[in-house]
Amino acid sequence: MNVQTHPSPADPAFAGLDLLSSAVLLLDGQLRIRHCNPAAENLFAVSQRACLGQPLAQLLGTPSTLIAALENALANQWSYTGHDIVVAREHGEMSTEPLHLDCTVSPIEAGAASLLLEFRPIDQQLRVVREEQEAVQQRATQELIRNLAHEIKNPLGGIRGSAQLLDRELAGMENAAALREYTDVIIHEADRLQDLLHRLLSSHRAMQPTQISIHEILERVRRLIHAEFPGVRVRRDYDTSLPDLTGDREQLIQALLNILRNAAQAMNGAGEIITRTRAIRQVTLAKKRYRLALELQIIDNGPGIPEEIRDRIFYPLVSGRQGGTGLGLALAQSFVQHHHGSIEAESAPGRTCFTLRLPLNNERGKSA
Repeated sequence: MNVQTHPSPADPAFAGLDLLSSAVLLLDGQLRIRHCNPAAENLFAVSQRACLGQPLAQLLGTPSTLIAALENALANQWSYTGHDIVVAREHGEMSTEPLHLDCTVSPIEAGAASLLLEFRPIDQQLRVVREEQEAVQQRATQELIRNLAHEIKNPLGGIRGSAQLLDRELAGMENAAALREYTDVIIHEADRLQDLLHRLLSSHRAMQPTQISIHEILERVRRLIHAEFPGVRVRRDYDTSLPDLTGDREQLIQALLNILRNAAQAMNGAGEIITRTRAIRQVTLAKKRYRLALELQIIDNGPGIPEEIRDRIFYPLVSGRQGGTGLGLALAQSFVQHHHGSIEAESAPGRTCFTLRLPLNNERGKSA
């Protein structure tokens, strides 16, 4: 008779590990997972329920140096620290960038657990430093552009007003029609520049926070994209158990619309975009630590962001599209930062992924 086994529930004796910000796995003598703390769930994109009782190789593959170190640790009760261990992750049919990790292995005696593995992404500190540098650069750039926009706004209004007065003076002249072609160009271009200035200054509008559902916002954006780009399919992958968040509805709609519209334009109006929502635990946003946050990924199968501008895509007036203003992503980043969140992008031909992380309701961040 076949007996079907089920992974045992998490041992409450290990609950203290759940408070750690570093990713921790506990293994038994057969290298099966006995505990996976929330930071490890977030790092490896897996739930504890799914990995309990499973071989470590199912989660991490079989990095040769790590497997050898684990066997030595069990046989000789030796600790081990490995550097730059590469672990590949997959989300369904789509693989993500491999993880580069440092790993400390420690022999323990704690019930069924024989080994404690602590993982630290080696790029984590570099990413924090880079985000801080980018934030400083963005603030300086935005302040410069805001000041320039104010300086341009008044004389631009004078140019447009003068063109309108000149247009009226042309009435009754023999060659009025030909001359009005020039005044029309001046007025039209002045209007276009005024619209550009308005968009440059709109990121400084005061927030109007309310309780909102990220999925309601995504559905609104999906309908707008479908109307504008009928050849683009927007596929949904939602965690419907996510709570509401506190935010400015219009700012978030505009931020997501800018990202999805950029993707649709890059694919020339034909391709697929995936919008995926998940809850993530123990995450640092704007130098504060949150137990629970929202992770929203927007993934497209377009040609990718040109390599020469990948490091500058959130800077104003930087665009990889001919005729683009380069304001869409800059405004998206500003709006996300207004919500104490973060946004980053990974891109290669055939796959571009924008990842937004935002605090969820009832989560008060602690200084990291």
